[in-house]
Amino acid sequence: MIIYLNGNFVSEEEAKISPFDHGFLYGDGVFESMVVTNGLVFKLDQHLKRLYDSLTVLKIKIPFSKDELKKLVLETLRRNNLRDGYVRLVVSRGVGYPALDPRACEKPTIVIIPSTKTFPQSFRGSYSDIIDKVVTVSTRKIPSVCIEARVKSLNYLNNILARIEALEAGANEAIMLDLHGFVTEGPGENVFIVKLGCLYTPPTHNILNGITRQTVLELAKNMGIKAYEQNLTRYDLYTADEAFFTSTFGGIKPIREIDGRKIGLKVPGPITEKLKKAYESLLLKEGTPIE
Repeated sequence: MIIYLNGNFVSEEEAKISPFDHGFLYGDGVFESMVVTNGLVFKLDQHLKRLYDSLTVLKIKIPFSKDELKKLVLETLRRNNLRDGYVRLVVSRGVGYPALDPRACEKPTIVIIPSTKTFPQSFRGSYSDIIDKVVTVSTRKIPSVCIEARVKSLNYLNNILARIEALEAGANEAIMLDLHGFVTEGPGENVFIVKLGCLYTPPTHNILNGITRQTVLELAKNMGIKAYEQNLTRYDLYTADEAFFTSTFGGIKPIREIDGRKIGLKVPGPITEKLKKAYESLLLKEGTPIE
């Protein structure tokens, strides 16, 4: 793959980051991942807006406007002739003295990384068409009074610990709760359930407001499916008629079992299947053209 790195397009082997980069040292930075389907980058403008919102919160300034960064993303994809895959945009505070003080960094590091849709065999189960086993884990979601959940930062240690816990329990994926026991999200996914024909998902005050999540809520509205953003507990998960994850990498993934409880009579359930088909159809026709 050809990588964009700080003003240059270089090969994977040449794409080197300094060990003094604060993204590497402290997770001080943000990122966005976008799906590319049929030569279209889905919701590119929304991803860039969220990136700039995150940069504003962290007070990281970059020397590009949204339009300029957009052109760089598209140029990276063109140079790789990648019409189906993913592209990740990473911005760190940059290279600086190995101290927490952000003033140590003079300019940010900007990287654009394309990738194919082929996942390594070792963790492909977490990205299969149906997620067989999900567990709620003891690793709690960090509250927004500590770290704002809507900032898509490079610090994903909490999420990684949640997935490790799920894998150790023999599951494919985790669901994290907040400090009060309410459902938040998976390590890299938003959570939805269906009950009596209505859609439910946790509110955004303590989760990442995923682009795929937003798309599903828009699709539900267009389809006449009532959708509610409200606090959910494990009881709601266990008694749901359907449950699914949403993410850029996974799209819509139906869940078969949570904490040993079978979800619904059929997986995917009718509403999940309807939303999944509509979402996948949208990917084929909506987005920013690479060419």
